[in-house]
Amino acid sequence: MLFGPAPEGVERIGNSGGATLVLTERAHTLRSHPGQVSFPGGRVDPTDDGPVDAALREAEEEIGALRSGIDVVGMLPQLPLSVTGFSVTPVLGWWREPMPVGVVDPAEVARVVVVPVEELTDPANRFMAVHPARAFAAPAFEVQGLYVWGFTAILIAEFLDLAGLTRPWDTSDERPVPARFLVR
Repeated sequence: MLFGPAPEGVERIGNSGGATLVLTERAHTLRSHPGQVSFPGGRVDPTDDGPVDAALREAEEEIGALRSGIDVVGMLPQLPLSVTGFSVTPVLGWWREPMPVGVVDPAEVARVVVVPVEELTDPANRFMAVHPARAFAAPAFEVQGLYVWGFTAILIAEFLDLAGLTRPWDTSDERPVPARFLVR
């Protein structure tokens, strides 16, 4: 989870201090979770020195974020993903100065979006995503043309809660997960 200050000239409103969060839209050709929104990151390679090293390497490979410009704030405990059976260790990073980021490898990433945290806390952008085939209902977001749901949205929602940034929102607003995300 790569956070940072808003670029110069962007109005800083609310409690987030103008912070931003980097999200990626996965390539639509991937076998696993095509087109879904995620954070930069991926599997720990044998050459990586653990989850932090893997997160920094993946951020550079996927979006061009230079590890020299990222301060690692911390690491969350390893979290299991019930659907895939994988475990994820979220690494929280802060870029001191906004740096140019974008799609480095279109085979992996379709789009990179730097989202103001204020948009994620805006009640108008929050709802509950409901999976039609499973008993699944969880927080979700629609920001900057992205439909953010599942693990990524749950992690964002938990982070906002822990940081004290969550504003009251309509948890009864339930919307089905778009069919394009239900194909495996």
